[in-house]
Amino acid sequence: LAKPPRWIEGFDISNLQGRDIVAAMTVFVDAQPKKAHYRSFTVRGLDGQDDFASMGEVLRRRMAQYLKQKEISPHDDNYDESFASLPGLIVIDGGKGQLSSAIKELEEFRKEGVPVVSLAKREEEIFVPGKKHPVMLDKDDPGLKIMQRIRDEAHRFATTFHRERRDKAMTAS
Repeated sequence: LAKPPRWIEGFDISNLQGRDIVAAMTVFVDAQPKKAHYRSFTVRGLDGQDDFASMGEVLRRRMAQYLKQKEISPHDDNYDESFASLPGLIVIDGGKGQLSSAIKELEEFRKEGVPVVSLAKREEEIFVPGKKHPVMLDKDDPGLKIMQRIRDEAHRFATTFHRERRDKAMTAS
């Protein structure tokens, strides 16, 4: 990137064997988590486990909210800064498949110059659209460290939301 992004969003999916599928959006501003801007999503209309389709649905909804919010005045009661803000970077938890799902749904962001990458856990590979091979940064690279932190926070937030939904469903009569 030409300069460090100020607003970074991280996305992750959580489910248990394809049930109670949820997703999380975390936001970091100036490399610090901004929990007031975190959002959780319940994935609808999918049967079984399909992380690619789930990620696509969530990002489609994120994009729709951006398009809606950018037309609303910041002084309007319906204004939501979390969705109105144009990210400087989007980090998807996953590999090439998750990135492919993401770029299809985020075309408007990409037209605005928003970079979209995915970060795979095992080898900490960074997948970038249009590049055949992943980018491998040194394990001590500050850029990798912040992306890991964003990805891990999205994972934590998605897992927590999933557990809450699952526990609520198990205790419902």
